[in-house]
Amino acid sequence: MEKETVIIHVAGSEYSILTEEEPSYVEALADTLDKDITAIVQANRRLSMTQAAILVALDYADKAAKESEAADNLRGQIKEYLEDSARYKMEAEVARRDVERLQKELKNAKTKPF
Repeated sequence: MEKETVIIHVAGSEYSILTEEEPSYVEALADTLDKDITAIVQANRRLSMTQAAILVALDYADKAAKESEAADNLRGQIKEYLEDSARYKMEAEVARRDVERLQKELKNAKTKPF
């Protein structure tokens, strides 16, 4: 994908971003960031924009770390499910073979005289 320049506005400042992402995606991210910084500044007017941006960045980093951990847990669960599935498939195959063997033995027993 080709890189494109996108102009965004965050906390009263304009930024020119060079990205391979869709402009609408980058603009949506910037809009969310702007709203989050603005909300923190409005809640505590003594904070500078830099301080608010750092608090928002810490919140985003926390969310990203927790989501990454959750994704790792899900990957682990999926791996366990796949291992269980493979084990059950193998057990089903063994059971199928046992059924076939027992059916043959039963057929042979019915055809043999006592």
